[in-house]
Parts: sequence; C-alpha cells; structure tokens
Amino acid sequence: MVEVSGRVFETPSPPSPQGGGRNRTRPQGGGRNGGGRLVSAPVEIYNRLLEDETLAAASAEMLEAGQRERRLTFGGRPLSIALRPQLLSRTAYERVVSASQTVYSALQALERALLADRGLRAELDLQPEEERLALVEPRGPSSSPSSRLDGFLSGRLRYVEYNAESPAGMAYGDHLTAAFDALPVIRQFRRRFRIRSVPLRNRQLASMLRAFRSAANGTQPVIAIVDWPGLPTSTEFEMFRDFFEGRGIRTVICEPRELEFRRGRLYAGGKPVNLVYRRVLTSELLARGDETRALRQAYLEGAVCVVNSFRAKLLHKKMSLALLSDDRYAGLYTAEQRRAIARHVPWTRKVRQGATTRAGRPVADLAAYIADHQQELVLKPNDEYGGKGVVLGWAVSPDEWTAALRTALKESFVVQEAVPVPRQEFPVMLDGRVQRLDLAMDMDPYLFDGRVAGCLARLSSSALLNVTAGAGSIVPTYIVEGAA
Repeated sequence: MVEVSGRVFETPSPPSPQGGGRNRTRPQGGGRNGGGRLVSAPVEIYNRLLEDETLAAASAEMLEAGQRERRLTFGGRPLSIALRPQLLSRTAYERVVSASQTVYSALQALERALLADRGLRAELDLQPEEERLALVEPRGPSSSPSSRLDGFLSGRLRYVEYNAESPAGMAYGDHLTAAFDALPVIRQFRRRFRIRSVPLRNRQLASMLRAFRSAANGTQPVIAIVDWPGLPTSTEFEMFRDFFEGRGIRTVICEPRELEFRRGRLYAGGKPVNLVYRRVLTSELLARGDETRALRQAYLEGAVCVVNSFRAKLLHKKMSLALLSDDRYAGLYTAEQRRAIARHVPWTRKVRQGATTRAGRPVADLAAYIADHQQELVLKPNDEYGGKGVVLGWAVSPDEWTAALRTALKESFVVQEAVPVPRQEFPVMLDGRVQRLDLAMDMDPYLFDGRVAGCLARLSSSALLNVTAGAGSIVPTYIVEGAA
C-alpha cells in the first residue's frame, strides 16, 4: 500500500550504520541523512525553474487540480504535495534494473529451496494454512507476477523489504505522472531535457493475463479486484477497474466475504469470475476464518487464477531477507547472486538467542548483540506492513528498546541493520505556498515476472517512508535520457 500526507514529521536520525547485511515495512528508514544528497544537474535546473514564483504557483495550482480530477487521494489526502518528480539518469535507472533483477533471481532460488526443504521453510514461521496454500502450484511463470523491492539509493541501492504479496501504487503512479505531465514546470523542463516515464498498469495487466492464460483453456478473463471495503486505497481499485474494462475485460470490485464458491466456480456479487487481482493479504484472509473460505477453496481446487498467488507469502515474510543475508545459506545462490546480496541486502537475522555472524565476524549471542547495538539496528515484525510494529533503535529510549527486544524474542521478528537514507531538497506546497524542504526519499522498483519496470518514490522527513503510516508524499519517476 502507498503513503501520503500533507504533513511532514521530524524523526531522530540514526548514527552511521556499521557492519554488513538487509529487509521491508515501508522502507524502515534506517541510515542517517548520512545517506547524503543525491543532486544532479537536471535536479538543480528543475529546482531553479521553480524559483520563478509565477511558474511555481501555476504548477502547484495545476497539480492540486489534476490530483482532485483524477481522484489521487489516499485517505482523503492528496497523494503528492511535492512539485518535483524523482529524476533518474538513464545510467542510474539501468543500475537499478540490474541490481533488482539479480536480487530477484536470488529470491527465486530461495523460493525453490523453501519448497524443497521443510526445515528451511520452518524458518519463515508460517501458519499451517499459510503453508498449505503456499504449497499449491500457482499458474503462470512466477508466484508473484508483480512485486516490489523497497529500498534506498545512496551511492548504492540497499533493499530493506520485498513486497511479494500485494504491491500497490501502480495505478496511482500512472495517474500522478499524467498530472505532472500537464504542469507548466514540466513543460519548461522538457525544453532542456528528454525525459520519459514507465507506464505500470499495462504491465500489471499483462502479468495477470500471462498467469491466467497458462491454464485458461481459451476462456475469457473476468476479473475480481478483492480487498476490504473502506480502505484508503479504494480509489486505486477503481482506477484499475476502469483500466481493465477499457481493455475489454469485465471487472468487479468486491470484498472477500462477498465471494461464493459453488459447483466449481467462484462468484463475486452473483457474477462468475475466473481471475482474482488479490489486494487482500493472506494473513487478513485467515484472520476472518470461514468468512473468507470461498476464495481459498476456489484456489485450492484450481477453479480460479489468483494474482498474486498464495505462494507469494513465502518470500513476503521478512524472514526471506534474513535467509538471503545469512551466510549459512550462501550455497543456495550463484556467485553473481551472492555478490548482489552482499552489495544490496543489509544484514538481517531472525530474532532469537544463539550464535550468528555479522560482516563475516562471529556473534556469540544475537539477542545480547541486539541489546548492545541499539543505535544501529531496526526490529521488524515478520509479517506486518505499513510500518506497524517497526522499532527504530536510534529513535527510542533504552528501556523501550529492551521492551521491544523482549517482544521480538517471544514473537516472530527480524532485526536489520540501519542503512543510509538519501535526502534531497524538494519544493513542496504547504500552507498555501511553495516551501523547500529537506526530505528523505526511497527507491522502490516494480518487477513484473522478474523484469523491472518503473519505480515507486516516496518522500518524507520521517524515518518510516510509508503512505500507510501517514507521513510524506509520493512523486512519479522520470528517466532523464539526455539533453533535449
């Protein structure tokens, strides 16, 4: 799910992280503004254009109107209050693509190992029903036709989370790009630079149809977009419905309790559906028990194509990143994958007592190590989202850290090293005027069947860059191809 707010919150920054290693909740933050400032000539020129108060005011007014017209809101707030998009050079984008696809290939190797090894699978702390669903063979070339790696680009990319189950923001991103394309400042900027965006909704649909057609037997898709009612992301469901129907595919939005499974077919609001765009999380479905049985039963019997599949839960668990970074499992990966993990995945471990390693050095007892290195570590629940339950060591008192560690030892948690968070100055519309704020920015590439296409970019002064958490803004991403 994405995040946004018209407010900016200040949060203490961690000291310079040490040690080697990597994970997601919304990018945890981690890393001081020691992340540095990623400023390029195009960024400087864009910012200078907005020194023209008339141009800035006209652009701000048009952005507000464009978002209102396109229903670009999250919980009633505009998605973006920043007037500058993320600007990536073509070289930088190519590095993002290469790093992301190599880490993704390592995750696929891990998934194969998890399916083959029950003992390794136990490390994920799956519920019995989660495991039963995950072991059902999904349709299509991958268990997660669409996914997202969440991280930070500060000298090098560090991925702190992997959203394998239900990545959001793609329709928002396309519509926000359209709103930015109309801004006077973007038109001025295009006179200086050739820029392009990467459409996402068409790639989401293509990945869904690949999965569907792998066993469709010539039938036509009828899509159900499934999640709970009243969510702040409901406008994005409507955007996807309109997009799918615009391509001739019947689509309905429904909640899991409205689904019925009878005589071998799944029904949504009385209409048969055969392709489910699943935005609801597995854990939420299971928490409702029999109320949500229809979707699970249809999936288990192969009566419906579900995207993303329930197997996605294996890698969606934050423990998957610990299994990447833990050198005990290095044999699962190729030399190229190990290099990518070392460079792009911060040190992450399952919270427990006992020996481990960090940066190749022995750690006698992990629990004691966590207690002693509060300022450079983050604690995360193994299966939450939107920043829920995340504890940033540098942002809490020693007593709070001790209590958090006690909880983490009793429940299912990972610990992760803090990573540098880059900061840039962004022109932002606040209180009716353009202000320049120093904001943290994340880098979250989308993958469709393992191929990168576009990035989600979130801005905040909070260490938790999460729309769900309610602090920040999102901006579209443009690739700068060169001078116009």
